[in-house]
Amino acid sequence: MIIPKKTSLNKMREYLIKNGFKSFLKLSSNNSLKVNQLISKAPFKPEISDLYMLHKFITLNKRTTILEFGSGYSTIVMYDAIIKNKIKFQNQVKHLRRNNPFEHFVLENTKKYLNITKNRCKKFFKNNSNIKFFFSECHLTKYNNLYCSKYLKLPVVNPDFIYLDGPEQFAVKGSINGFHTRHKDMMPMVSDILYIENFLTPGTIIVTDGRGANAEFLKNNFTRRWKYIYIKH
Repeated sequence: MIIPKKTSLNKMREYLIKNGFKSFLKLSSNNSLKVNQLISKAPFKPEISDLYMLHKFITLNKRTTILEFGSGYSTIVMYDAIIKNKIKFQNQVKHLRRNNPFEHFVLENTKKYLNITKNRCKKFFKNNSNIKFFFSECHLTKYNNLYCSKYLKLPVVNPDFIYLDGPEQFAVKGSINGFHTRHKDMMPMVSDILYIENFLTPGTIIVTDGRGANAEFLKNNFTRRWKYIYIKH
């Protein structure tokens, strides 16, 4: 796995402008989120460092198929990266066991945000036919007797790049023994990747946006040996 090198904010800006994301910079914010922002009903602003790292991760590691939990500006940036990979590597991929080459699967549990992302993609790309959008509710459940969340439906895909950025804890439905995650002191705890772990091919990359507790939960419950790296940027 190739990890994007740390660089200055100006270099990140230059990179995003070069790849056609100048309009995002006017909307961007790299400030730390506060609790009241976590429960905001408005879509989050794009963060320059996040968008830069995602685009770089996908292009440097020649990823072919993306599964994204959640949606937003990240969807546009990652799809752009996968299309750039298609231009460079589509002939080589023909020899791989890939039934969804250069496709981006987006799983969202909020119809409002799903529609916002759909409309953004339509405006940004002349051809967005390789972005597959899926809606599913997310409910509280247990994994290894630990409380966590789980989508009711998953797309049938075996990605080589997974981006975990949804759902937020306030959108998880249901409760068990009176416990739920719709509380400011709780945090996201997604379990879905654990259920598909055995199907993932060696070399698959999983990136979480923050969600340190969720990343630790996944690491502690995976049955295969994964390399865990914390990246501060």
